[in-house]
Amino acid sequence: MAPSAFAGKVQTVLGTIPPENVGPTTTHEHLLIDFTCMFNPPAEASEKQYAYQPVSMSNLGKVRYDPFSNYDNLLLSNEDGAISEMMLYKKAGGGTVIEATTIGIGRDPSGLARIARATGINIVTGAGYYVGITHPKEMNNKTESEITQQIVQEITVGIGNTGVKAGIIGELGCSWPLEDNERKVLMGAAHAQKETGASILIHPGRNETAPFEILDILGNQGADLSRVIMGHLDRTIFDGETLLRLAERGSYLEYDLFGLEISYYPLISHDMINDGRRLDYIQLLLSKGYGDRIVMAHDVFGKHRWVQYGGTGYAHILENIVPRMRERGISAEDIQKILVWNPTKILTLV
Repeated sequence: MAPSAFAGKVQTVLGTIPPENVGPTTTHEHLLIDFTCMFNPPAEASEKQYAYQPVSMSNLGKVRYDPFSNYDNLLLSNEDGAISEMMLYKKAGGGTVIEATTIGIGRDPSGLARIARATGINIVTGAGYYVGITHPKEMNNKTESEITQQIVQEITVGIGNTGVKAGIIGELGCSWPLEDNERKVLMGAAHAQKETGASILIHPGRNETAPFEILDILGNQGADLSRVIMGHLDRTIFDGETLLRLAERGSYLEYDLFGLEISYYPLISHDMINDGRRLDYIQLLLSKGYGDRIVMAHDVFGKHRWVQYGGTGYAHILENIVPRMRERGISAEDIQKILVWNPTKILTLV
């Protein structure tokens, strides 16, 4: 159970707020991130110089096609740039952002607090670890109990000496196949959820069976699966039947790559779906009664997604997708549920 001081509240990087102050929320973003762990430079000698160029108009087409082939693209470290992007989100009506950067990819609680102060946006940061390739060297020797206590500490006391507390567990990175240390993190997180009342945000491995395996592990450790968000369904599940089987498990279902409209995605063998197809899946879930399980985001992880670099930014859902939802006949109540009510329930500690 969550400590009484936290239960019923939402914990942001600037402290707790009442749930009614959450507002429209994007549930999986990165404002500051070092994602260079995913850097994959071209093999050809003539292309290698491009791999280390700053992102610019002259190479933006290449970066958009393969965002992992340019080093500079994978580093979001400019606080002023993030503040500018957040002000566009605020102008569009945004209230809260779940900032999903965890240990291993440059989590920056103090930086997020400065951005929150400058913009007035509620920013919630996460506890836990990203995928195995980013784990610290000592992870092999960490016990499940130590991971649990670390997560609990970051939620109830603070992250290091920053004074900033996490308000969610994750995104917890899972590879395919799942690595032993990633499994250990999941097990530790399940116990931390029971102690803190926080929700768990998952980055599943890139295989359609991965979400099911992860929920099995969490469930076997006593986690409340109704407070688990299964992210990245856009690149993980590619048919309605499998999606509905996952929905039956009771977790939140996150379509979080809105704004990615290029079919080529170098990390999977399938073509990436576009925003229209994302809405098709959301409408399928709505038609089957799963409206209270859906959340949406953009998973902005590189410069090519920022408006100042020609991307659609963090306000894309509010500015462009919500009108399309209305055109498709999705009710105002369902839109409110997906963008406000469901995220508020996720973020309210229990």
